[in-house]
Amino acid sequence: METMLQVEGMTCDHCKKAVEGALTGLSGVKQADVNLESGKVRVSHNDTVSNEALKEAVENQGYDVV
Repeated sequence: METMLQVEGMTCDHCKKAVEGALTGLSGVKQADVNLESGKVRVSHNDTVSNEALKEAVENQGYDVV
């Protein structure tokens, strides 16, 4: 599966690494790619990962999923 998240507050490479690391740290997430310019995050994962879990992982890093 693939999910696109719109994330606000990411401005630098540190932000990118924090969000990608939080998402790939979830069981079942294969890959997370942040596009800083658009604020979009593409997450490849299996079907056991909920959108709520993805959102929570990002928000725990201090960013907002809209």
